[in-house]
Amino acid sequence: MGGRMIRKFQSNPTGWDGVESHVYKENSGTFSNVTKQILFDNQGDLPIQFRYFEVENGGYSSLEHHKHMHIVVIFKGKGHALLGDSIQEVSVGDFIVIEPWKFHQFRADMGEKLGFFCIVNTKRDTPVSVSYTHLRAHETGAYL
Repeated sequence: MGGRMIRKFQSNPTGWDGVESHVYKENSGTFSNVTKQILFDNQGDLPIQFRYFEVENGGYSSLEHHKHMHIVVIFKGKGHALLGDSIQEVSVGDFIVIEPWKFHQFRADMGEKLGFFCIVNTKRDTPVSVSYTHLRAHETGAYL
């Protein structure tokens, strides 16, 4: 991060100047067409990681849940979010609090890219990826 106070967003190529874009996760079977940029990582007395994710049109983040809470703010585009047991449309400016162990996934399924910020504590547990079969079993209380 190098102490830079201002990072400029570049619309093409997508992202912030001086911040490397990474593939979202190592397990490519759990997501599709998602990149991640870490804009702030545990500096000074602020123990958070501030990240930007971009989901290409037709892509989606992993379906997961975890012990830690996090906050998502939609920065560009629109799509849908699975939050717990409901699917909701999301668009620019939406502020989403994801509670501990709440199933969640973001999809760019409305004809455009979906970009969002995500704020998490730097000390957090590892997300648990789940399948739709597992999610349905969880909703009915009938674990497989």
